[in-house]
Amino acid sequence: MKTILFKYIFKEICLIFWVSIMILIMIILATEVIKEMTELIVNQGLHIFQLLLIIISLLPRIIMFSLPAACLMCVLLTFLRLSADNEVVALNASGISLYQLLPPVIVFSSLCFIFSIFISIYAVPFGNTSFQKVRYKVIESASDIPIKERIFHEPIKKIVFYVGSYSTSERIMKEIFIVDKRGIPTTSMIIAKEGKIQFKPREKEVTIHFINGMISTVDNAFKTTSTTLYGTYDFQISLDEIISNLRSAQKGPKEMSISELVSSLRDPSHNPVKDNQIRIKLFEMFSIPIAIFLLGVIGAPLGAHVRSKGRPLGIVLSLLIFLIYYISLMSVRYICELGILEPVIGVWLPDLFLLFICIYIVQKVANDHPILLLGRLSSQ
Repeated sequence: MKTILFKYIFKEICLIFWVSIMILIMIILATEVIKEMTELIVNQGLHIFQLLLIIISLLPRIIMFSLPAACLMCVLLTFLRLSADNEVVALNASGISLYQLLPPVIVFSSLCFIFSIFISIYAVPFGNTSFQKVRYKVIESASDIPIKERIFHEPIKKIVFYVGSYSTSERIMKEIFIVDKRGIPTTSMIIAKEGKIQFKPREKEVTIHFINGMISTVDNAFKTTSTTLYGTYDFQISLDEIISNLRSAQKGPKEMSISELVSSLRDPSHNPVKDNQIRIKLFEMFSIPIAIFLLGVIGAPLGAHVRSKGRPLGIVLSLLIFLIYYISLMSVRYICELGILEPVIGVWLPDLFLLFICIYIVQKVANDHPILLLGRLSSQ
């Protein structure tokens, strides 16, 4: 009897899981493709093969993001269906309690935990690294400068850009501010209303043609300065500088494997912000899989308690719980990055919250007691 019941529940959980994970992946993949690749497609002429490589590279990150919601949703929907069809009531009348219904849920959640550990430790860093490599190759083949709007960034070593707006099709920048630190004795600051990026293959350089602006030059000792107004000015950047900058770009915490994260923590040259980011990433490799396990277990008593027909309620409830978890995760991550809270403590707070909710709901449902805020749903 227990074996039949185990297989019955486990099979239904797995079926709903595959459907929900595929739907979530497709939704998130569509938004990620738009966000990550619009610039590359328009500006650098992304090919179909490169597009497929980027999609494959993004898959581990997308799967990792989808797993918590999918794990919770499939278990909750399974037990919601059992509850709506009065199967839970019939099982309880036969002497089978909620605790005896949990083994297939625990096995399934444990499998999700193991799978998410593998994805988090190995697949996500590999996928992020692969994505950056493909992105750099696309930019390198296009011989272009990766411009970002309305932020200070350093696409090329020792050259800081700020661009108010940028037309990727015409390669025209507006409201430009550039700091060029390549000169050993001097630093140049260039201000322009407009500039156009031009590629010169014979000279192996990229030229930015500025219109109506000003150049200020100051020596590194801040003793002498000079200012020049211009109508047009050509700013040259060699292709070798662009390519070498892309190739020498250091890995961020998202691209690092667990061994690289541990090694980076031993580097005394890192600033506190960088160290916090590394610690957060390292601890989240384990805290998020634990959250996935707990969300799966929470789905069983929650679905058994809510006696309401129809899956839309289960989907909404699953997404609501996931949203609360995700907001708490992002909030704690931000607080830890600021240094207000130590990552070794803060990263585990969402898991502790889920553990408390899990124990509370399991005990309430197993003893047939009402759950706070869910009393009306359980009586429908």
